[in-house]
Amino acid sequence: MFSDADYPALPYPGGCPAFSYVHVDGHGWPLRADPAGWRVGDVELDAWLTEHGAPVQAERVPVLAYGSNACPSKLTWLRAELAMPGPMVVLRARCEGLAAVWAAGLRVVDTSRPAVLAALPGTESHAVLLATPAQVRAIDRCEGRGERHHLARVLSGRVTLENGAVLDRVLAYVGATPARRPLLVDGAMVRCSAPASPGVAATTDGLTVEVVTGDPDPRDFPGSLFVYGTLQPGASAWDVLAPAAVGPPRRARVRGELFDTGQGYPALRLGDGPGVSGWVIDLASAESLAVIDEYEGSQYRRVRAVLDDGSLCWTYEWIAPDDGLIALAEPWPSHPPMG
Repeated sequence: MFSDADYPALPYPGGCPAFSYVHVDGHGWPLRADPAGWRVGDVELDAWLTEHGAPVQAERVPVLAYGSNACPSKLTWLRAELAMPGPMVVLRARCEGLAAVWAAGLRVVDTSRPAVLAALPGTESHAVLLATPAQVRAIDRCEGRGERHHLARVLSGRVTLENGAVLDRVLAYVGATPARRPLLVDGAMVRCSAPASPGVAATTDGLTVEVVTGDPDPRDFPGSLFVYGTLQPGASAWDVLAPAAVGPPRRARVRGELFDTGQGYPALRLGDGPGVSGWVIDLASAESLAVIDEYEGSQYRRVRAVLDDGSLCWTYEWIAPDDGLIALAEPWPSHPPMG
C-alpha cells in the first residue's frame, strides 16, 4: 500500500507510480495481472471493488491519462473538489505513436503549461483509467469538456496494457481550442519529458479521433464478443446473437479452460489452462449486449477477456458453483451433432 504523500501533485504533472494500481481515500494498492484478470494482492479486482461498494470493471470505460490524471494526489483532489465518487482503477499502459506534449496555452489554475495528446513516433509509458460514468463526469468538469477539451475515441497509435490487452479506440481528452494545441518550438512539438521554451501553437495535433457526445457507455468498450458455446455460428443459440452481428465471425482463442455443465451448454473459466477456441463477433451496438446478458442469465458474468492476438473482447465467464463440471478436451461443437 502507498499514500498520496509518496506521489505529490506538484510540480505538474505530479508523481505517478510505475505500476498499475487501485486508489481510494488517499491510498493506493498495486495491481498485478494474471491470466484470470487483475488482482489486489490475492483478491480478484472485481471482488475488491464490490467489497468497497464500487462498480466492477465491466461497468467502467477506459480513459487514457497522459498528464496529471494518473497522479494519486490528483485523484484525491478530484474527489474533494469535484465529488468524483469511489475507487479509481489505474492501469499502466505502453503507448506507441502517441505522446504527451506541451500545450501552447497555460493551465486555468496556475501558470503551468499543461500536457496535451499528440501523434508522434516512438513509445511512451502512460496510464489508462478504468472510470465509471460518474467518475468521467467529474473529470469532464476538470478538463473543461466541450470548451478546453473534447472527450474522444482515439483512432491513432496503439495502447497496450500490462496484461497484453490492446485497447481499440481508447478514450482520451484531446485539445479543443488553439490554447490546447501542441506547442511548436523551431517547428517541432515538445514532449513533456523535455523542458518547454517560447513557441507557437501547432495547427493540428496529428490525431485521428471520434468526438464522443454524452456519457460513454461501458458496453461500447470493446465492441465485440467472444463466444465458445451455444452462441457460436451454427450452434443451437446462434439465432439469439445473429441479429446483433456485423461482418463475418472470426476464429479466436482465449486463455482458460472449458467445461461441460451437463446441461447442454459449456462453462468457461478464464486463467491458466489449455486455452479455449471460439469465435469473435463484432456487434452492431452496445444495446445488443442486453439481449445476450438476459440469455446467459445468472450463471455467467460478462467480462473483458484478452485474446491470443492481444485484442480485447467481451465474453461470458461461469460464476455458478463448480459442482458437476467436467473438463472438455475438445471445443464445444459449432454445429449440432449428426445422428
